[in-house]
Amino acid sequence: MNDIRNVAIIAHVDHGKTTLVDALLRQSKTHLGKEQMGHDLIMDSNELERERGITIFSKNASVIWKGTKINIIDTPGHADFGGEVERVLKMADGCLLLVDAKEGPMPQTRFVLKHALEMGHKVIVIVNKIDKSDARPDYVEGKIFDLFVELGADEDNAYFETIYASSKLGRAGMDSDLSKMQDISTIFDEILRVVPPPSGNPDKPLQMLITTISADSHKGRIATGRIYNGTLKSGQEVTHISRTGEKKKYRITSLITFEGLDRVEAQEAGAGDIAAISGIPDITIGETVADPQNPQALDLIDIEEPTINMTFAVNSSPFGGREGTYKTSRQIRERLYKELETDVALRVEDGQNGDPALRSSQSEGGQRPSVASGEGGWIVSGRGELHLAILIERLRREGYEFQVSRPRVIEKIIGGKKYIPFERIFIEVPEVYGGSVMQKMGTRHGQLVDTKTENGVANLEFIIATPEFFGYRSEFTQDTKGLGLLNASFLEYRPDPGNIIRREHGSLVAHDGGTTKSYGLVNAQDRGVLFINAGVAVYKGQVVGQNSRAEDIRINVCKEKNQTNMRSKGEDVGEHFNAPREMSLENALEYIDDTELVEVTPQNIRIRKIILDELEARRQARGLI
Repeated sequence: MNDIRNVAIIAHVDHGKTTLVDALLRQSKTHLGKEQMGHDLIMDSNELERERGITIFSKNASVIWKGTKINIIDTPGHADFGGEVERVLKMADGCLLLVDAKEGPMPQTRFVLKHALEMGHKVIVIVNKIDKSDARPDYVEGKIFDLFVELGADEDNAYFETIYASSKLGRAGMDSDLSKMQDISTIFDEILRVVPPPSGNPDKPLQMLITTISADSHKGRIATGRIYNGTLKSGQEVTHISRTGEKKKYRITSLITFEGLDRVEAQEAGAGDIAAISGIPDITIGETVADPQNPQALDLIDIEEPTINMTFAVNSSPFGGREGTYKTSRQIRERLYKELETDVALRVEDGQNGDPALRSSQSEGGQRPSVASGEGGWIVSGRGELHLAILIERLRREGYEFQVSRPRVIEKIIGGKKYIPFERIFIEVPEVYGGSVMQKMGTRHGQLVDTKTENGVANLEFIIATPEFFGYRSEFTQDTKGLGLLNASFLEYRPDPGNIIRREHGSLVAHDGGTTKSYGLVNAQDRGVLFINAGVAVYKGQVVGQNSRAEDIRINVCKEKNQTNMRSKGEDVGEHFNAPREMSLENALEYIDDTELVEVTPQNIRIRKIILDELEARRQARGLI
């Protein structure tokens, strides 16, 4: 056990965490497979992670340094993936806190560091990106100390050792002078010196806490976790203790440990090590694998509750079923419930006809499906918009086709009063845009908590109700010309103030189906901002743009200029057509209101009205149907 160290890496999004892990793996001469050799970000193996530049799924790797096995756990940096972070920290005995040498500690850093300190982990601070021209390591180190004190760190942790590094260049040292650094070995040496060996006793009865679940076509369900006590052997009989306390005996069919990025079959793993096992068909995250003679359960992993939910349903638009491989209610339901096995922060439940959002599956003909058929929808709850957006994007890329409702906050009734979630918002913008941000946040009843201005950059902190924050990210990007930074983290539940501002604009809705024409689009663009280009197939009731006024307007975007005796069809083609706004999945989810849905297919993201027919929608609004 003295030859093992378990270390988690904590960092805010884009502070260089995954790049640092790459440097550690390469410089320790860890064997890398052919598929990793050509990539810069070895640990971001998922396609979505590479595209977005963020870590979504925690991963394990191990290196051997001076005869000691160091298990490295790469953690997500975004608060929406807190379910991953909380269970990953259970496997570690120490943390590397990575902070950008210019930006300093950020909101998500606070989120993960708070959990690490609560668990009593030893923390090594790494000030990264010191090769940048605007790096300010002394200032950042002072800010990190303030954060430790604010989070209630004990004296031992508050007076931390600082390592300065450039993970991109693969160098680190105890001095901030880049020219004195040779390689990254300082980090390895500090891990061996500061992080304690894992606690536990190999002679005690077996106790292993499961933190990650994955699937294998040959081995079945593979459960990864840390062995707290005892020794685990391949083929050994064990007791599985479920969340409800039920105990069942199974035989381990394979035992896997980590070497570099590879999983390798092993005959034995001891207390303190991280291993994976197969042979227990119904095991899930947070449960214990114990000794069959003396089964003792470890503490269950406590995960923070979801704060928002959305309704998923079968795609019932006129284009439904054309573009997806998996589109039936059975296929979608099975996939959503399968996700629960690996994502502990997610909740899925079958919807009910009484929920207005479940009328999402109403088609143009007015037929409402039954919940019994599975087409009534499924209420999926998560930690934030990004958490659910990533799930939707993954399903879309796997070939699933479905539709989703507007994100809604999960309300609580405490003492007869309604409580809703509030967010803490951190904004960093050039000073010239500070007034615009404060004005927009003010109209959404955002409370300004703190403001500082340094070197022409305004740092603002707000507290705002989660439902009022929906939809602001895209506005923020436009208002600040893409130069602002916005970070949000869940604060707490507070009494509902009852003055929630809803969307202030209406939609431009296609009057009829067909293929969009330049003539119709040019005539429609004076009404607002369009989302589609010419030559795109649309259907009646599809949202094709944002109205500049509060109400919805039906427009004919398929209108074509007819040739007459007096004028040719080609006249006036030189009229300017503004470039349409590209609606990504996140933008679409932020945009829609309670009368609209996002249609998700492997090929397209569309926005539609729940009730496609204008006359029927008006009758329902008046309560006539």
